Amino acid sequence: MSRVFCALLCIVLLSSCGSGNYSAPRNLDNACSILRERPTYARAFAATERKYGVPVHVQMATIYQESKFIGNARTPFRYALGIIPMGRQSSAYGYSQALDGTWDEYRQETGRRGARRNNIRDAADFMGWYMTLTRERNGIPLGDARNQYLAYHEGHTGYNRGSYRNKSWLVAVSNSVGARAAMYRSQLRGCSRLI
Repeated sequence: MSRVFCALLCIVLLSSCGSGNYSAPRNLDNACSILRERPTYARAFAATERKYGVPVHVQMATIYQESKFIGNARTPFRYALGIIPMGRQSSAYGYSQALDGTWDEYRQETGRRGARRNNIRDAADFMGWYMTLTRERNGIPLGDARNQYLAYHEGHTGYNRGSYRNKSWLVAVSNSVGARAAMYRSQLRGCSRLI
């Protein structure tokens, strides 16, 4: 009996070691504070900027909008009749809120088969990959946070069709992403040593 108990205790302890800290940093309105609190973020964003050319402030503003820096963020449940759960609104998950299909495409095209959406380095790399495709397919500069976000949200084809034009709420959100990116860019000048 004691062997079974010890085995169960070991399994519980080992499984708790694998859980990550998916909570948001304390001050989401200060880029330097975020990077000081989470140095792994700084390394991930810097690596993506070096690899793809996507500025750190654009990555950070997009992640803020998508997940508020919560690593295991999911879309809300849909309910029928207000009480019967019908599943989540979409398959979006993690820091980048990448959909299952897009994430699978990223992993296949980049060879990063073990990449996880709840890992900041993988999520930042995904965003760099996707935004680079956006520049190639839609002609949007990597530093244009507003339009990069519109294409990120609507997809490359949707952006080309102008699907966002009939969504005033989305245009307002993309304007907020652009403003936050500008704020983060200004703040990052004061703590450039962090990245």
